[in-house]
Amino acid sequence: MCLEYVDGRGELRRGPLEVMWPVPFESAGPVRRFPSFRGQRNFTGWYWAATGAVHVGYESWLERDHLMRLDFDPQVTAMVSQPFRLSWRVEGRRRRVEHTPDYFVRRRDGTAVVIDVRPDERVEPQDAVKFAVTREACGRVGWNYQRVGVMDPVLVANVRWLAGYRHPRVMRDPVAVALRTVFQRGQGLLEGVRVVGDPIAVLPVLFHLLWRRDLTADLESALLSAATLVGPGPVLSSGEVDRDVFASSRAVGG
Repeated sequence: MCLEYVDGRGELRRGPLEVMWPVPFESAGPVRRFPSFRGQRNFTGWYWAATGAVHVGYESWLERDHLMRLDFDPQVTAMVSQPFRLSWRVEGRRRRVEHTPDYFVRRRDGTAVVIDVRPDERVEPQDAVKFAVTREACGRVGWNYQRVGVMDPVLVANVRWLAGYRHPRVMRDPVAVALRTVFQRGQGLLEGVRVVGDPIAVLPVLFHLLWRRDLTADLESALLSAATLVGPGPVLSSGEVDRDVFASSRAVGG
């Protein structure tokens, strides 16, 4: 198994996976460019991640939604798109088989997650083989591997909304202090906001605090609304400890 990546100076590096795996790929450049052409059916672009204050590329709306999910996860400290290219030989074939995972993610505990984004219905037999080989390769070097598909529509809608308030410029410290105090015991979203002040001025700060997990709400059962219960710590509607956002997205076998 061979691995290729682009280092911080833009130079292509290549070597055996077992030798290259300690590289901090979260600091690497994309190993390939995103295609762009007339009539293209998928949408490519760059997502500004509050995690690390960097731009991360995506090749579809689904990839963008998963980027937002990762950016929202407090356990994620860094992520990069098209982090490296794996290649291997298949018995009976003269050409090498290649696969470039969609994302490399570094978590707060130092572990790594390699992610491919592909809905179930779009996984062709040759893709399934590549995903399986990639999963096995990741396991050999201690990385986690996920092939993720379509996200829960309620969760993705709520995360997408909060992502609009992810930038630190939204933060207003005096308002944030008041919001943390008001929602200390938990109450309806709009009710608490009105205690602090004009909703037009206060709501953006509230959404920013929800994005940062300084305040919490149940984002999986229903869309955010005026009646959404907001509080500190565990999700108040169910009493359960807030789950890792990784677990809220369907991860399926390669």
